[in-house]
Amino acid sequence: MTTAIGWQSAEGRAYGGPGRYVQRAGEIDRLAEHLRDLGQRPFLLVDGIVAESYGAAIRRSFSVAGIEARIELFGGECCTEEIDRVAALVAEAEADVVAGIGGGKTADTAKVAAVRNGARIVVVPTIASTDAPCSAIAVRYSREGVMQEAISLPRNPDIVVVDSALIAKAPVRFLVAGMGDALSTYFEARSNLESRSPNFIRPYLPAPLAGIAIARTCHEVLMRDGLAAKLAAERGLLTPAVENIIEANTLLSGLGFENCGVSGAHGVHDGLTVLPEMRRFFHGEKVAFGTLCLLMLEGRPLAEIREVAGFCQAVGLPTTLADLGLGQAMPDDILRVAEAALKPGAIICRVATPVSPTIVRDAILALDAYTSSLQAV
Repeated sequence: MTTAIGWQSAEGRAYGGPGRYVQRAGEIDRLAEHLRDLGQRPFLLVDGIVAESYGAAIRRSFSVAGIEARIELFGGECCTEEIDRVAALVAEAEADVVAGIGGGKTADTAKVAAVRNGARIVVVPTIASTDAPCSAIAVRYSREGVMQEAISLPRNPDIVVVDSALIAKAPVRFLVAGMGDALSTYFEARSNLESRSPNFIRPYLPAPLAGIAIARTCHEVLMRDGLAAKLAAERGLLTPAVENIIEANTLLSGLGFENCGVSGAHGVHDGLTVLPEMRRFFHGEKVAFGTLCLLMLEGRPLAEIREVAGFCQAVGLPTTLADLGLGQAMPDDILRVAEAALKPGAIICRVATPVSPTIVRDAILALDAYTSSLQAV
């Protein structure tokens, strides 16, 4: 990967990230200790499944610490209505620290609600399915799950608390989806460097060397430990490979994408969300397919695409339209995806190659043709 030193030297650079990151088995039982350092009136936004399985442990943590916490169930979608609802409840509780406990949409809703109320931010991911926890970005969707906008927040979470034992017990599909999201980190960093696009750290300066190194390390960890982590996690085992992949999915990918930027992989993901069939697929699964499309869009060597596709197939990430339930999709259907990916301000425009709806459509279809041929071998 080129580091574009001359450009960076002229334009500066910027780095951002969470104030603290803690990853350890059993950390959910010590959650109150972390929040106690940040405020006295905590508000916990908890995913429903998490509340059912770990609600007692969370309440016990605060009871032992002598802290009274307001607990509210997440409504299921990070949409305008849910953000407004939670922000109003945070204000009503006069909370000075807000914790999002659950998946990426729970975390994003909690982050926006906290910022609106001037509260500290804590993110407690219970699955390692996205790189959202560490970032100062929240993605807002419609009630139907169609991506609407990426909201740039003024600050990152104060602390991200990761209970690796809890994550290892979650269905393995979540961990694999996180690998799909993390898979884009290095390639989108390269894409942004080549197009001389800024990162997402205010005031929108180029990627720092630290961010580039983190993006590269994220990729190396995925290639080295991804399959081993999947096999262990399928049996609920917490091994060094699983710990490494949890960190890669959550911290390395989070720092990598925010400090280096995203581009075509997430652009294709955003376009795919307009198709109702995509609601059953996780963010990272669609991003993994988008990563392969990005490589085809940029005209990368087939050997590189084959290597990335081989990794995806090994861990169970989609590589073809058929894998996404779109095997019978017509070119006009994929054109709709391309048009949605290229809406005004679209992130896909950060690639260093020309883009148009037909160019993006053809890249998606060409990628599908190639990866379908690999599966037929």
